[in-house]
Amino acid sequence: QVQLVESGGGLVQPGGSLRLSCAASGDIFAINAMGWYRQAPGNQRELVATITNGGNTNYADSVKGRFTISRDYAKNTVYLRMNSLKPEDTAVYYCNARLLVALGDLEVWGQGTLVTVSS
Repeated sequence: QVQLVESGGGLVQPGGSLRLSCAASGDIFAINAMGWYRQAPGNQRELVATITNGGNTNYADSVKGRFTISRDYAKNTVYLRMNSLKPEDTAVYYCNARLLVALGDLEVWGQGTLVTVSS
């Protein structure tokens, strides 16, 4: 069994910052990519940022220049540093991982961590 454990969500004022962490655990042979998605009430889940095992990154236009994704694959962990947070960043943030396991490629989602940006 493989699972993703997220941490770092919470309440922050506009202009503030947070760092999210996501660690994958289980019998993992390799990591193809990890990333973050978010979903606000009434909206569909959207991509925030992803990073491949080669270090290539991809960001949503709405967060580009404010958020930074990084990883420590030796620890099976991905991070999301969020700066200059805006109220519209409020959402449940979900960690995502594309992994190589015994049965082949596997996509895994975390349970989500709530980020609230409010004064």
